[in-house]
Amino acid sequence: MPTLTADRRRDQAKEEFDAFFASCPSRKVLDRLSDKWVTLVLVALGEHDLRYSELARRIAGVSPKMLTQTLRSLERDGLVTRAVTPTVPVTVDYALTDLGRSLLVVVGKVKDWAEANLHQVEAAREDYDNRDE
Repeated sequence: MPTLTADRRRDQAKEEFDAFFASCPSRKVLDRLSDKWVTLVLVALGEHDLRYSELARRIAGVSPKMLTQTLRSLERDGLVTRAVTPTVPVTVDYALTDLGRSLLVVVGKVKDWAEANLHQVEAAREDYDNRDE
């Protein structure tokens, strides 16, 4: 069996995961990242660690069920940690992991882009909707 160089091993790893293939497991990660609540939770936690109630106040419109599901999925994916402090009532703090912080760089830029280009997108939508078909 021939010895592979580090470059060749990296090339093979890239070949193994191709999100354009339906069976690629990276699609599950992309599916998670495409959720608006995921983006907002990551950006909020990028500002500083937050308690559940602080996150709920910071992210307007998220239901308790969706916030809980989002936090659990992010914790499962290794992007967020959950620390429980035995107080009365119990205190639960959420923080980004190193992996979550690495993703924050990308997701934060997408959020910033959406805010900066909202007017152009809305104008394009209006033009599209007003076209004669």
